[in-house]
Amino acid sequence: MKKTHNCGELGAANKGEKVVLKGWADTRRDHGGLIFIDLRDRRGITQIAVNPAVSEAAFNLAHEVRHEFVLEVAGTVSLRPDGTVNKNLPTGEIEILADKITILNKSKTTPFPLHGAEDATEALRLKYRYLDLRRPEMRDKILLRSAIVRNIRGYLDSHGFLDIETPILTKSTPEGARDYLVPSRLYAGKFFALPQSPQLFKQILMAAGFERYYQIARCFRDEDLRADRQPEFTQVDIETSFMSSDEIMEAVENLIAGVWREFKGVEIAQPIKRMAWGEAMHKYGKDAPDTRFGLLISDATDIALRSGFNVFTQVAQKGGVVRGIGVPNATEYSRKEMDDLTEEVKIHGAKGLAWIKITATGEYVSPITKFFTPELLAALKERLGAKNGDTMMFLADDEKVVCAGLAHLRLVMGRRLGLIDDKKDEFVWIHDFPLLEWDVEEKRWVALHHPFTSPKGGEAPHAPIAGGKDGNPNLWGTLGTADAYDIVLNGTEIGGGSIRMHDAELQKKVFELLGIGDEEARQKFGFLLEALEFGCPPHGGLALGLDRLVMILTGSASIRDVIAFPKTQRAVDLMTDAPSEATTQQLKEISLKVTVQK
Repeated sequence: MKKTHNCGELGAANKGEKVVLKGWADTRRDHGGLIFIDLRDRRGITQIAVNPAVSEAAFNLAHEVRHEFVLEVAGTVSLRPDGTVNKNLPTGEIEILADKITILNKSKTTPFPLHGAEDATEALRLKYRYLDLRRPEMRDKILLRSAIVRNIRGYLDSHGFLDIETPILTKSTPEGARDYLVPSRLYAGKFFALPQSPQLFKQILMAAGFERYYQIARCFRDEDLRADRQPEFTQVDIETSFMSSDEIMEAVENLIAGVWREFKGVEIAQPIKRMAWGEAMHKYGKDAPDTRFGLLISDATDIALRSGFNVFTQVAQKGGVVRGIGVPNATEYSRKEMDDLTEEVKIHGAKGLAWIKITATGEYVSPITKFFTPELLAALKERLGAKNGDTMMFLADDEKVVCAGLAHLRLVMGRRLGLIDDKKDEFVWIHDFPLLEWDVEEKRWVALHHPFTSPKGGEAPHAPIAGGKDGNPNLWGTLGTADAYDIVLNGTEIGGGSIRMHDAELQKKVFELLGIGDEEARQKFGFLLEALEFGCPPHGGLALGLDRLVMILTGSASIRDVIAFPKTQRAVDLMTDAPSEATTQQLKEISLKVTVQK
């Protein structure tokens, strides 16, 4: 029979209608003379009442129904009896008096209960992902993801952006993360690569004159395993011609504001706050700062230099920094608690954590106070904005180590002290990133974002001779300022982009700074350089991480919860058992031989 309605749409207005529903048996309750079945599809649940007085055949068949059986039900919409209305369901006022039930397919006992699946391991849920996705909380996240994509497409379509697909099989240009390589059967010994992003193709689309492009793009990166990264992910990819970075940021703000308005019922304050990279690193210790709370980092290197504390003075004299935060309500912390905090900062390379407690009466308590005069202690208190009852916590080391350690400590204490309002969303644009950074191991410059980002002002910087500690040309090991911008939400980067180099000569100069000679540049990026030589317009763009955006909007703990078929933290698909071995014949066809011993 043809389905007439979905399981989540019938109400009192449909009383007396003959309907046909199809779905899964969510629950079954046998009350002796009556059997009730909650029939579920992706749009909701409708209660089926099976009464032998209405249909003896349906009643007999209902005894066979078990959880997750696929059913077809024909019947009449009836109002539920007084006292049995379920106000928690959109269909809670009615039930279907079943005339006929057909079992379309049976189900084995599920390996974990769909109600109460939180007790199942994630590995088990991923192995049986099709069952996990039947659960309302998982289903709703996938439905919301689809609606968010539809909203984003609507905004971009209405503003003149064209949805254009770019290749999945492309050329390997290993200047960022590792590429996933795909061997060619027709050209033995040669390989395609899966795209890390559509970056080069979207720039070429600008050279082709399309001006405004977007794509809900699949991207692939063979990165080292990390807790919340996926080897394949989705981004909202955008590129424009003739727009400045300010104009691009404004357009993206409007897009995000529309999503928040539609799906959270919240108006985002615009324009979104902007912060230079240097300010973010000094005040928050990271370029993706959580600005919902204080505990800002303060530099105290100059004060530390005047102390008698060798740990501080030696670091400062060698070009390092001494920085700290003033933590409220921490004077009662035990020595063990302070040791635990020390272990937290050691994760990021710090050698130790120095602290000074300020009692309610203004006394300074610490093993290191003897190395500071009363005037210096007062100066530290003022510099960190600390008050009586606070504890000042310091790191002294290389600037990168100090920033990373204090950024982590700040978040740990913010959570511990309840300073972070999880119901609040706070966006910030980070801009004026360094263009290049010094790779100590390779002794060369590398692009902080990617090698196609334009220097601010449109001129390549002059590289100083590398020197100093570990070959760094300066304290941070950076060069130039990029016309780049990241958008950060609650301490998480959700997107980033830049103005690109549209002039081939400027692009060549930056390649030279990166140690990419003319021949190598032509070999790897010749198609891009040629496109720039044929009247390519000024252009730039941005990519938003769709998975991360949906994760935040749904309040999920992991991006795996908002991807239909994710990989594990070890980049394995437990449902299909991928990656898997290839057959001898398959390897022969692509001229490969596996040398790994089983």
